[in-house]
Amino acid sequence: MRTTDPLRLIRWLLWTLVGLAALAAAWFMVISPRLQTLSEAGTDNLGRGDYRLVATDGSTFTQDSLKGQPTAVFFGFTHCPDVCPTTLGEVAGWQEELAAQGKTLRVLFVTVDPERDTAEKLQEYVSWVPGVIGVTGTPEEIAKATKAFRVYARKVPNDDGYTMDHSAMTLLFDQNGRYSGLIGYQEDPARTKVSLEKLTKG
Repeated sequence: MRTTDPLRLIRWLLWTLVGLAALAAAWFMVISPRLQTLSEAGTDNLGRGDYRLVATDGSTFTQDSLKGQPTAVFFGFTHCPDVCPTTLGEVAGWQEELAAQGKTLRVLFVTVDPERDTAEKLQEYVSWVPGVIGVTGTPEEIAKATKAFRVYARKVPNDDGYTMDHSAMTLLFDQNGRYSGLIGYQEDPARTKVSLEKLTKG
């Protein structure tokens, strides 16, 4: 009968505890705060605020800009290494499917890095995806917008200067400017399809 090495078992248990501790830290420090921002005060006033931003189509983006047509809002930045390009790729897929149904979706990519993301830079960054409009502004106005949409954004120093840690979900608003739900980062395609059909019906 084969016996188990006690030291090996202890090492395995210790590494398991380390992994669980890391997951717990991620939940309490990163994941939970981001989810809590959407649940603390309900969603009736989500997107409401006195922010005034500049869009890459030449328009001014305010809370009233959410009205008129179904809209998806994503907060990101052009130096984003993974989440933002992945999300834009998913948006391109959404737009293709919606276009096949004769539907349109306005998508607003709001920067959380206004110090580097000019309107020109954002336009270049999002121009390859149909229906996506970049949005930027002064740091003060961007701060108002992140507060209004209750998204998480924080500057994190790195070897290149800094990067941005930020919420990874896409917020959905109906044609009346009311919050209609969200699509999580790399959401299950079937769930995404249901959310988009609900948003664009009629």
